[in-house]
Amino acid sequence: MFGRWVEPLWKRKFAAPYVQIVFGARQTGKSTLLRKLAPSAAVWLDFSRPAERAEYLRNPDQLIQQCRALRKSRKPATIVVDEAQNVPPIFDAVQHLYDSDKRRWRFLLCGSSARKLRVTGANLLPGRSFLHRLYPLLLLERPPVRTGKVGTAAPSPLPLALRGSVDEPWFPAAELLDRLTFGELPGVTTAARAHRAELLRAYTLVYLEEELRRDALVKNWPAFARFLQMAAAEAGQMINYARVSRAAGVSLPTVKSYYQLLEDMFLGFRVAALSGSPRKSLLSTERFYFVDVGVRNAAAELPLEAAAVRANPGPIFEQWVGIELWKRLQYLGNGRLHYLRTKAGAEVDFIIARGGRFTPIEVKWTERPTLADARHLVTFLREHPKRARHGYVVCCCAAPLALSEQVTALPWFCL
Repeated sequence: MFGRWVEPLWKRKFAAPYVQIVFGARQTGKSTLLRKLAPSAAVWLDFSRPAERAEYLRNPDQLIQQCRALRKSRKPATIVVDEAQNVPPIFDAVQHLYDSDKRRWRFLLCGSSARKLRVTGANLLPGRSFLHRLYPLLLLERPPVRTGKVGTAAPSPLPLALRGSVDEPWFPAAELLDRLTFGELPGVTTAARAHRAELLRAYTLVYLEEELRRDALVKNWPAFARFLQMAAAEAGQMINYARVSRAAGVSLPTVKSYYQLLEDMFLGFRVAALSGSPRKSLLSTERFYFVDVGVRNAAAELPLEAAAVRANPGPIFEQWVGIELWKRLQYLGNGRLHYLRTKAGAEVDFIIARGGRFTPIEVKWTERPTLADARHLVTFLREHPKRARHGYVVCCCAAPLALSEQVTALPWFCL
């Protein structure tokens, strides 16, 4: 077992008399974490199993009968339903039980896709539930391999403090190239290095095809496979629906529905352009990112080896930084991630908008950053003097460097 940042937070929230709903992509560690937090569950249903899924689809009331048959006690009985989205009527059964006795049971519902729930209009128990999400590993959860002393006062554009204690150790430390090649899925990071590429390819092919075909979410699998490869290859760039449409051989509305499908399965997210900037001629198209660079690399059909990443590391490094910032913002529950680019080519890779403040960030694959690498940051800070006080260049330098009074070059492991 390894520790997760959300563990102490979820321990406290799970004690509240509400239904707990946990969403996240497959293999992010949801079931493992729930088993740790609910080791003595009275009922554990796993709707990824075909027989169990079919049984409860035929008779979702069976859960009501099971729960009412449990002996009453002072301590609530914990009921866990894994992959709950595969049996949407189970949410109605949970609501019936919860409304009849809020303190007799504790329900933990877990899912890896919101698509079926959204399409079927499933009951997500408004006013009765807490919603949680689990993502691939944070930098804090999988520490860097330190080769020297950096100091304890290194700044961060988005610090993420631990809210409580974690009993187990963090995941094994890793070098940057390893992260950029294989990503941060827990099961992949703990597998033997020789098996990681095969695991990621199976994830993007077997898992996606199984999910999409089982629920009839995609009628033309070859077209979706072409879309997936194109979307992955262009991840981190502004979405060009027309180009992806031509490459996949499907209509524009279909391409847009495919992007939405990836978001519904928690495999990707969009980063919007910053609006309200004093600059003119801004580009406003959204960018799309996969939630993990390893999954992105496999979906793009890139060679899953460090040599391939080393040949052009800059774009993947930029995506890794953006994904790390986005995950932190999701866990913190406030703030948004943006980017800025003008038609003239001026660009700020990421802008954290939080608490009425902007924090601009450039990502550079360099060990020797200079103020020239921060020229767009300097311009942005000058144009937003009241809302943006400091900018960062995230790079591969050995220690934090003050490039100016307002710009700090930050090693990736200090992020």
